[in-house]
Amino acid sequence: MSDEKVRLSLDDVAALSREILTHHGLAPQHVEAVTETIVAGERDECASHGIYRLLVCVNTLKTGKVIKDAIPLVSDIAPALVRVDAGGGFAQTAFGAGLPTLVEKARRNGIAALGINNCVHFAALWPEVEAVAAAGLVAFACTPSHAWVAPAGGIKPLFGTNPIAFGWPRPGAYPYIFDFATSAVARGEIELHRRAGKPIPEGWGIDAEGRPTTDAKAALDGAMLTFGGHKGSALATMVELIAGPLIGDLTSAESIALDDGAGSSPIGGEFILAIDPAGFLGAEAAKHIERAEAVFDAITGQGARLPSQRRFEARARSLANGVQVPRPLYDDVRALLG
Repeated sequence: MSDEKVRLSLDDVAALSREILTHHGLAPQHVEAVTETIVAGERDECASHGIYRLLVCVNTLKTGKVIKDAIPLVSDIAPALVRVDAGGGFAQTAFGAGLPTLVEKARRNGIAALGINNCVHFAALWPEVEAVAAAGLVAFACTPSHAWVAPAGGIKPLFGTNPIAFGWPRPGAYPYIFDFATSAVARGEIELHRRAGKPIPEGWGIDAEGRPTTDAKAALDGAMLTFGGHKGSALATMVELIAGPLIGDLTSAESIALDDGAGSSPIGGEFILAIDPAGFLGAEAAKHIERAEAVFDAITGQGARLPSQRRFEARARSLANGVQVPRPLYDDVRALLG
């Protein structure tokens, strides 16, 4: 496979995304919301969540499993709760519709939760928790996906990759963010290995007979594994419950059953929690947020890296110099305009 790279500015990435999504009939408000996510993934050098995801989005659009012109419906259901019915559209637009109410309720009550129902989710969760943290709030988010992942000790897919994300507001340019799948790796990482003809590390997946494998396609056809064995499996179960039955939405097994072999992105729910430090601390909030910096300094002071530090460093590079995309991937994405 060619090692040639195509250099693009972030404006180029955005223009490419808009052109492709519009070409495939996505309504303008969804085009902008999805493009923002695509650009963010490429900008932060998260290859599995950058322009590669245009292939995923277009495939989902072609299956008819996403409503191209869905209008999110925001419901103020309780003093500290807000629900958004995404109407079968992409999650980004629904999150954008619910975010202002979530922030307002968290500031008024000290804590608030947003449940997004009936959405198509194909991306990482760090854009959501970064947006909440940018408002000065502590954030937690999770979402199920399709049943691709076997529980610890099992061999059949039951869980999704079921990511969890956390955001903590900090003084300065960037918050503290972590976002990781409860599977050993994001499914997109395995797909990128398959596309590149590269073996996957042991521990990422098993084949259809439950045997450990380093073959990417065999793992995609078999089952992915949780990280940390039973620990990742327990967290995956938590995500299934919180962003599934708790908010009245689908589990990963129900999502893939609804997909019925179409190969679309997962459909279901997303849960976002926002906490205002001032709710506990009042006028002392800023002082205690500043105290938290000692924790981060103690981590980096001994040579360790904070989660998302690599992303933020990549962001600075990309904003200055643009990004480089593998030529075969770029050609495949451009072919979506055919």
